[in-house]
Amino acid sequence: MRRTLARQGPRSVPTMGGVSERQIAVSAPVFLAAADRLVADHVVLDGPEGRHAATVRRLRRGERVDLTDGAGLLAECVVTAADRDALRLDVVARHRHAAPEPRLVVVQALPKGDRGELAVELMTEAGVDEIVPWAAARCVTRWRPERREKSLARWRVTAREAGKQARRAWLPEVSEPATTAQVTARIGAAAAAFVLHETATASLGAIDPPDVGEIVIVVGPEGGLTEAEIEAFTAVGGRPALLGPTVLRTSTAGVVAAAVLLSRTGRW
Repeated sequence: MRRTLARQGPRSVPTMGGVSERQIAVSAPVFLAAADRLVADHVVLDGPEGRHAATVRRLRRGERVDLTDGAGLLAECVVTAADRDALRLDVVARHRHAAPEPRLVVVQALPKGDRGELAVELMTEAGVDEIVPWAAARCVTRWRPERREKSLARWRVTAREAGKQARRAWLPEVSEPATTAQVTARIGAAAAAFVLHETATASLGAIDPPDVGEIVIVVGPEGGLTEAEIEAFTAVGGRPALLGPTVLRTSTAGVVAAAVLLSRTGRW
């Protein structure tokens, strides 16, 4: 019987199934699989993930692979056979990662062009738990009804791929686009919320964030937040915060703010 282990961070595991300790300890590529597959001792990785692993990554017998359901369960595996579009794997250890705490949510105003995907990629790699697309008043980009689902799908694919690249056991959620009223409600319900603004007097790096609950960061558009948006957000508890002495693009402000808070909360 394979073991299920609670895991707080990277570490090596004992030799199992003829695999050396060094093989298990080193970093391995990550692929997504349904949770019900990961409870078995032998797994067939097929479909798009299997084709990518076998054809693009060209993984072969004896190599290490990690599988995750994206919701905290990670299985360390070894390839036992490689087909043209699938891998056969033995599970050598399992780890259950607790959901990160506090939970970090970034409300991201829609950037221009492909900068939205860049923002999602960077924030996912940093460790953001949820990204909320937001059409702020001064956003140039608008997700029209005929393009909305396609644009949202691109953000979600970007988050999924970046999460695998970053070897995350918990993949971030990219939620449905929010209205300003919905963002305001989200701020009001959060344990803490910070509205990034260049005129703020409080530095984000000097603020003590809560250890539990949900922390919301609001990133405005290139044209800045309107007075009405700032008033609505601060009225329900949002705190204006200065990120630094320079003005960042909306596509990079979120990851910098996330890095500050992740270090302040001890998640980093």
